[in-house]
Amino acid sequence: MGKDSKTFDHEQIRILAEILADTGLTEIEVEQDGLKIRVAREVTVSYAPAPQHIVASPAPAAAAPAPEAPAAAAPAGNAAGTVKSPMVGTAYFSPSPGSAPFVQLGSQVKAGQTIMIIEAMKTMNQIPAPHAGTVKQILVSNGEPVEFDQPLMIIE
Repeated sequence: MGKDSKTFDHEQIRILAEILADTGLTEIEVEQDGLKIRVAREVTVSYAPAPQHIVASPAPAAAAPAPEAPAAAAPAGNAAGTVKSPMVGTAYFSPSPGSAPFVQLGSQVKAGQTIMIIEAMKTMNQIPAPHAGTVKQILVSNGEPVEFDQPLMIIE
């Protein structure tokens, strides 16, 4: 491919890099006369689900009214007592399926008490209450993917 059969010139490498950019591929490998070159680019993928702010209700049959959810969502991220996710993962309200949740709307919690679990890379991470108080809002759903620093609940 180059001037010498055992070397690639910089222009040919640039062409391969342009092919990566134009096609959306992440890697190209070319071999000619026993000389192999691989051009790869790092791709970061981020998952940002649409924000869903749900006010949990202690009664399983009663759903939170839709008009209240947007009104509650606006101040939730910056409200005093907001507990934010320390990691990316999946939020769970109970230690195992079918068992009682760690906390519910209106629950009294103590500082350090487990309020939920976030599963990240097959590891269950207990999320402690940062301070004592009452659970005023639960801003995520059970089994919902959460992002780093995403508001999870409000404890006042």
